[in-house]
Formats: sequence, structure tokens, C-alpha cells
Amino acid sequence: MTAKASARATPRATHPYYPSGHPRFNHVALSLPADLLGRESREDICRFFDQVLGFTELPTMTEDRRRLVLSCVHWDQFIYLVAEDTPMECPRPDHFGFSVGSLEELHAIAARAKAFRATDERLTLIDLEADDQKVVTIHSLYLRYVLPMMCEFQYWEFPQ
Repeated sequence: MTAKASARATPRATHPYYPSGHPRFNHVALSLPADLLGRESREDICRFFDQVLGFTELPTMTEDRRRLVLSCVHWDQFIYLVAEDTPMECPRPDHFGFSVGSLEELHAIAARAKAFRATDERLTLIDLEADDQKVVTIHSLYLRYVLPMMCEFQYWEFPQ
């Protein structure tokens, strides 16, 4: 293998600005009306994120009608929901995203979302789509439940 081919096969692990590793998104913060952070709505939000995505409330951070923080499986990745008199509004295409490690995991999210939607019509689901860009096929689905912004999940499939 030539040095040039080897450089392409082994992508650079870090950027000179970040010698300890590439930066990672660790949270998204969304403002909501205080009513959506009241006990009943909060329970609905927690139920959706737990049952469909495996994200759980960080109860020590919860303040009734003021704040809800959902751990996205690991403590340093989270969704921060905060009450605001003028809460966030955004159009349908606006979203934040996650990637998963396998197409099976993405299909499992879709199945759990469909089961959840059968019990709660507030869930908007844009079902699995595949964008074949030849060098990569990006599989994705979009979910929105109660929050003002959609959440996208992707799996990037590279040809062998």
C-alpha cells in the first residue's frame, strides 16, 4: 500500500485544535411554555423519550414547570428543556440529530415509535428513508413529540 493510499485508508484521528479528540455535541436546549414542564406533561415527555429512545430524566435537575433534563443514554449527552415566557417556535424541517451504530438499531427505533404513536397521536413520525449518495447511504427517520423541534436519527451505511 502506498503512503497516499494508507493516508486515505486511515483518516486522521484528531484535528490540530483538538489533540485529545474531536469535539462532540453534548446537549441541545429548547425553551417551552411552563405548562409543558408541569407534572402531567413532563410525565408524557419522559414516557416517550424512555419508551422510544431509551433517554431518561435526570430527576435531580427537574424543577416543576421550570426545567427537565433528559439524559441521552450517557450523562454527558442530554436534552435540556427550560420554561420561557416566549418559548421556541420552529418550522417542521428544523431538527437536532443523533447517529446510531447499525441499521437494525434504526429499524428498532422506528418500530418503537410506531407502537408509541398507536397510543398517542401527538407523535409525528417521518418514517425511514434512505439517501443513496453512492459513497454512503444515509438512512434516517424523524420524530417529534410535544417539543417544538424534530429529532432525527441516522445510520450511515458505507459500501463494502
